[in-house]
Amino acid sequence: MARLLDRLRGAGRARGEPAADPEAPEGSVSASRRWLVVGLGNPGREYEGTRHNIGAEAVRRLAADLGLRLAHKRKLGGHAAEGTDRPGGDPLTLLVPGTYMNRSGGPVQQALAFYGLGLERLVVCHDDLDLPLGAIRLKRGGGDGGHKGLRSIRQRAGGGDFLRVRLGIDRPAGRQDPADYVLKPFAKAERDEVDLAVARAGDAVRDLVAEGLEAAQNRHHAR
Repeated sequence: MARLLDRLRGAGRARGEPAADPEAPEGSVSASRRWLVVGLGNPGREYEGTRHNIGAEAVRRLAADLGLRLAHKRKLGGHAAEGTDRPGGDPLTLLVPGTYMNRSGGPVQQALAFYGLGLERLVVCHDDLDLPLGAIRLKRGGGDGGHKGLRSIRQRAGGGDFLRVRLGIDRPAGRQDPADYVLKPFAKAERDEVDLAVARAGDAVRDLVAEGLEAAQNRHHAR
């Protein structure tokens, strides 16, 4: 009977029948290797190209570079795609939450629970006022530095001990309110540098998951 069942399963795969629900999390071995990579930003066209959305922009660019298409996944609370960081590499889920920045923690918590992941398998890409435009810095843990997206994740996911890819957006000149500044689009003169930083952030994510934090820091902090 067992052999007959094995033959039937093999025939089903040969005909292209799905082996499992594509919305279901992978098995325990794959789930333990999976990484959740989140790009923070605000939803809607009015926020596209703004400083606060550079984290989401980085994850969208990474998806394109990996040949993946982000699509709305209700169970993950945003737009997501599954793939690997390289052929034969660890499985990745890329996620851009569908909520506003200050509620980013909900979809992140939802996705971590869906895949059965801990904070050690979470990478968050986000804008950082304390870094010059175009700079990329990597770290694990820390506070939120006033960043409402990070604050929400820390509150909802149970702590801050996750990996961060920090993309510098620089501080506003003069007395401009940082809360207004981050919602402004990048200037045309800044766009080339922003595009380069977004591409480098995707490279940094791939190095983080493939080689670890220290190796990735040595490569990207030297630039």
